[in-house]
Amino acid sequence: MLNTFCKKPLWECTKDIVAVAEGRKPADTVIQHARLINVCTAEIQDDLDVALVDGRIAYIGHADHCIGEDTQVIDACGQYLAPGFLDGHIHVESSMMGAGEYARAVVPHGTVGIYWDPHEICNVLGLDGVRVMMEDADRTPLKAMVTTPSCVPAVLGFEDTGSFVGPEEIADSMTWDGVVGLGEMMNYVGVINGTDHTHGELAETLKADKVVTGHYSIPETDRGLNAYIGAGVRCDHESTRAEDALAKMRLGQYAQLRYGSAWHDLPELAKAITETNIDTRFACLISDDTHPHTLVGEGHLDHIIRVAIKCGIDPITAIQMVTINTATCFRMDNELGSVTPGKCADLVFLDNLDDINVTRVIIDGDVVAENGKPTFDYAPFQFPEWVTHSMHVGKEITPDSFAIPAPEGAGDTVAIRAIEIIPGKVGAFETHLDLPVVNGKLESDLAQDTLKTFVFERHHKTGTYGYGFTKGFGIKRGAMASTVAHDAHNLLVVGTNDDDMALAANTLIQCGGGMVVVADGEVLGLVELPLAGLMNDLGAEEMSARVHQLEDAWAEIGCTMPSPFMTMALIPLACLPELRLTNRGLVDCTTFKFVDLFLDE
Repeated sequence: MLNTFCKKPLWECTKDIVAVAEGRKPADTVIQHARLINVCTAEIQDDLDVALVDGRIAYIGHADHCIGEDTQVIDACGQYLAPGFLDGHIHVESSMMGAGEYARAVVPHGTVGIYWDPHEICNVLGLDGVRVMMEDADRTPLKAMVTTPSCVPAVLGFEDTGSFVGPEEIADSMTWDGVVGLGEMMNYVGVINGTDHTHGELAETLKADKVVTGHYSIPETDRGLNAYIGAGVRCDHESTRAEDALAKMRLGQYAQLRYGSAWHDLPELAKAITETNIDTRFACLISDDTHPHTLVGEGHLDHIIRVAIKCGIDPITAIQMVTINTATCFRMDNELGSVTPGKCADLVFLDNLDDINVTRVIIDGDVVAENGKPTFDYAPFQFPEWVTHSMHVGKEITPDSFAIPAPEGAGDTVAIRAIEIIPGKVGAFETHLDLPVVNGKLESDLAQDTLKTFVFERHHKTGTYGYGFTKGFGIKRGAMASTVAHDAHNLLVVGTNDDDMALAANTLIQCGGGMVVVADGEVLGLVELPLAGLMNDLGAEEMSARVHQLEDAWAEIGCTMPSPFMTMALIPLACLPELRLTNRGLVDCTTFKFVDLFLDE
């Protein structure tokens, strides 16, 4: 794959690289006295120098012969030197920041490149929204490599989104600078059933000789998984069991082991490595979704490496899983992922391998972060006005909007199907409950931890909405609403009573989108996200403070699970098992059919 993410292409640098290595030309920079983490051989080489020229690595050894009068010399003082970290699957929008501010947050933690799927903004604003985010990212040193969103909507026919992507759009995007592949193919049913739409997108990506990334979220590892991989899907981040990850690696698919702000799958998935004796070349570490409070308080890939080490994975192996393994997954290991001659000079300094403390980051030969702070700066990005006007709810929302009539002739109780969430996991169960009928209507039932849930279409003023019930949040009072509602990002409202649900919904309509918690007629926590209803243009520290306030508000009304707003945001995602709710209604995500709220007696 042609790499456009280094300062200069290799063919422009070969003479300079050779001249520096041979000592005929001084290097731009020489790093001395480093303990090199060699991810090619899984070893540490002590007291080595690394010479850089034209943003690339020219020589590794003892580099006195590479130093000239104008050479910058950096003494590593015995620190570890690793390749720059690469995140193989990330949605920048989940940071609630634009791509520029996201870069400022992650680069100091050793992240030099991301393979990002901007399908959140694409579902709201289409590929024009993706281009805007790419423009923001291009101003930064972060190598922001796009995988074009494949599932807009996530599953055809089950929800209304702000845009549409099909084979024609995929074909066009594959010609863009900055696009390296196809975003997560969530429509695994379309892949396995051989639909023209899905296989058309695969074909346009493969014809362009680019990588197809995956989303295979079911615990089936025989015919379906073989078929899915055989269709060209190179990697997958949806494993939740060690046996799933192991099965994927055994079939030659890169298993991306996830540890994000809410999805804590890595401790279980690590067993695929720690309890076996397998070669780990097909294992990668990824974040998927990381909120600003995690980036500020814990870090990014450095944090995930620390978690991997605590799970029993060897530190060098863990570093391979965010460097050479990821680069190889995307067929870019000829340019990225190792500290070897000719590669891009993307380097991370670590003062130890216990807590993976990043002290310096270099991208393309330039120092871009020191001691946890970025050394690059730029003016705030000017987002077009249409990015900030994405709330188009074609319905006045009042407390009466949340009435759920009981079936005609119902008795004192009614049997329903509800969505039971799993804290810290992406899955959800279908559960069956008996709810009391009050004045001919169904209400939230706190005794059963069951809450009314509504999804209102907010892109095209259709006025459509779906309703159901969700179990498991532990809420005792109030309501929550969010326009971060994967993947269509319609207006999602969950609550204990109709008045607070209406207040929550209207608060977000008025501010242009975001996430809110209310109780007893009062707004307890609000994160305004005016950029497509998904992001703000503020920096990580300010966004982190606002998210902390929101988490405190969730706790105040009774919820103690980690990142509950992320778990809530998956209620409408119709590509995840078992039961989900979109603006069109309840979806059985095992059969991909709409189902009724009420169970047949």
